[in-house]
Amino acid sequence: MTVASADGGREQDDDFVMINESAAHASSAMAQDHTLDLISDYVDGVSNELGAISLEIHDRPELQYKECHAHDVLTKFMASQKGWTITRSASNIDTAFVAVYDSGIKGPVVSLNAEYDALKGIGHACGHNLIAVASVAGALAIAHLMEQNQLAGRVVLFGTPAEEGGGGKIKLFDAGAYRDQEVDISLISHPGISSDAVLVRTAAYTAFKVEYFGKEAHAAARPWDGINALDALITAYSAISVLRQQTEPGDIIQGMITNGGLRPNIIHAYSAGRFVVRSSTRARREALLKRVEACFEAGALATGAKLKLTLGGSYDDHMPNKALGGSYRHCFNRLGGDIPIGSIDMLQSATMASTDQGNISYAMPSISPNFWIRSEDERGAQLGGPHTPDFERAARTEEAQQKAMRVGKALAATALDVLTRPELLHEVKREFEEMRHADKEARVKRGVQ
Repeated sequence: MTVASADGGREQDDDFVMINESAAHASSAMAQDHTLDLISDYVDGVSNELGAISLEIHDRPELQYKECHAHDVLTKFMASQKGWTITRSASNIDTAFVAVYDSGIKGPVVSLNAEYDALKGIGHACGHNLIAVASVAGALAIAHLMEQNQLAGRVVLFGTPAEEGGGGKIKLFDAGAYRDQEVDISLISHPGISSDAVLVRTAAYTAFKVEYFGKEAHAAARPWDGINALDALITAYSAISVLRQQTEPGDIIQGMITNGGLRPNIIHAYSAGRFVVRSSTRARREALLKRVEACFEAGALATGAKLKLTLGGSYDDHMPNKALGGSYRHCFNRLGGDIPIGSIDMLQSATMASTDQGNISYAMPSISPNFWIRSEDERGAQLGGPHTPDFERAARTEEAQQKAMRVGKALAATALDVLTRPELLHEVKREFEEMRHADKEARVKRGVQ
């Protein structure tokens, strides 16, 4: 939505911080458009090189924490750029890296995350090759304009492996990589088949393995001598099915039985399964997880089997910063995009997918815009989205590369907005602290503090 100023001035984006149509405002808008032109010219100049890097990563897919080729390609390229300092295998993670451009003048620190891991069997079906080069394009453009205009601050490009379940960003964060760089904001993007969006919210999830240990016995001759581990798992599975009727919209429980015993004529001494709990916020996920754990404890209590629950991967939901989103939207739309106003954008772009950028968003202000790429057949019929072979092919096209470059431009413009407008950074941080306070209250309310 746009709003007209009371004095009849031109319509404005209601999420972008503009005061009025004064001469000072007009001058600021002109300066920003000029900056966007400079960013575009620079990114267009490196697009071919980055396109080649994107294809090289795409055509040699590597799984989590094994992205050696992608790590080498990206760090070699960044090391060739003037003024950048590169730390390979950062934080003792073989395929992580940190690239820093420091203006030499103390100021805000803006960061971008690059992903480059692939999926087993279907390669870059999540388009991480595009995420990588969009972030590289943004980082380079920021540094270029910082140098040209002698701007204060730093830009940091984090190479973050293992997004597909391995939590590379979480490991980097826990190792102090973000803290050591004193990062103020974190930016990333993600391709998809849904509309362009900036205020993308993802789901929080926790995966875990469940095992029950019972006692064998002959299932026909002396079943009373046994303790049936499969009965324990089926009891828990049934309890979860009933629990689903009492969960809130956005709560999801998924599961599978991986071991149901040896033979039907044996009382089963062992059973196992894998389960995932998702919810729209981490506070709700943790509360739901407690209820699900109670179902498994009930299975053990009912049968006498011993329960072992082993937690696996866990990602928080992504909480987009609206102030950052307003800046990105303004810049992206100036570049030919069409992201709607904040309230509509947030409603339309919510997803039950999960990412480790969610954990970063609870540690510092973050946005993770979605950008549409074409996954269609020759007749224009919709083909598969992320995590499908169709999308793996879509992530390799020249059109997808150009979409990623536009995103890189908008990310750079957003970061430069933060570097040059102290009032924006103040609003970004104020909103972030409000979000953290609301999360704390929600956790206390749900008894998961």
